[in-house]
Amino acid sequence: MISVNKPLFKPGQVLATPGALEALEKAGQGVWEFVSRHLAGDFGIVDDEDKASNTRAIQDGSRILSAYLLNDTNKTKIWVLTEGTDDNGNRAATTILLPDEY
Repeated sequence: MISVNKPLFKPGQVLATPGALEALEKAGQGVWEFVSRHLAGDFGIVDDEDKASNTRAIQDGSRILSAYLLNDTNKTKIWVLTEGTDDNGNRAATTILLPDEY
């Protein structure tokens, strides 16, 4: 797990869908492994355009999306999605989910 002493943004409430929790358990991995990477600006396997969008989103308050592959035999993909900011500049939640749960 990555230690995040200075996260690039506040995640809000951290949530995970049942499907993501089941996939993480089967892979022997935990939620915080991926949330910490997300908060540190390691956006995983998203393309360069999405990485650039995420970097802008940290500044402008829009949605931030990371994608990672689990260490299971299927290389299951999970997403970590942080909502955009509200009128007060706060992000309500970061959710860990499978792409088909979106």
